[in-house]
Amino acid sequence: MSPATWTTLRLTAELAGLSTLLLLLLGAPLAWWLARTRSAFKPVAAALVAMPLVLPPSVLGFYLLLLMGPQGAVGQFTQWLGLGRLPFTFAGLVVASVIYSLPFVVQPLQQAFEAIPERLLEAAATLRASPLDRFFSVALPLARPGFVTASVLGFAHTVGEFGVVLMIGGNIAGQTRVLSVAVYEHVEASEFAEAHRLAAGMLVFALVVLVTLYVANRPPRDATGPSR
Repeated sequence: MSPATWTTLRLTAELAGLSTLLLLLLGAPLAWWLARTRSAFKPVAAALVAMPLVLPPSVLGFYLLLLMGPQGAVGQFTQWLGLGRLPFTFAGLVVASVIYSLPFVVQPLQQAFEAIPERLLEAAATLRASPLDRFFSVALPLARPGFVTASVLGFAHTVGEFGVVLMIGGNIAGQTRVLSVAVYEHVEASEFAEAHRLAAGMLVFALVVLVTLYVANRPPRDATGPSR
């Protein structure tokens, strides 16, 4: 592969890795709140989190571009902080990726937290464990399969993003050109051999991700059950 392709691979891996880390840090408390709260605002919050699942990526990218642009609230704030503008930068890609992949991390974590038996949390409370202690000592260990699923889905979804990253980052070599955009660029330039190599690699990656999820979520075989 050419140096430009290696740079694109590295940039894609960095984007997916950083976005996944931020998604876990932000998504875990949010998923815990959605799993435990009885607030009347829960349906609205859950709908906002799930919005990227049904919203066209180009629409989401368009409004993010407006928000982070020079006239947008986020853009004016980042410029006031001296950080400059986020569109067409790697930082802008990270922000867009976190928002776009949020439901793929929050929903598996929320389901994992909801599956935790209430009696275990109550038992920890009777031992004078604070809510924070219960979260870290009880909820997080029991929700480990959910974290595995959320991490894999968040990373894989970021790697496969196209519409949002193209709207926010454009196609700047070495800065915002990720794999999905590179495939589109090669097809547009009729460089089908290079497009095929990148697309085939992403196809294999997607297959590995799905197999990993199925293996990780496979229920353990009952050792006491009848053997065949």
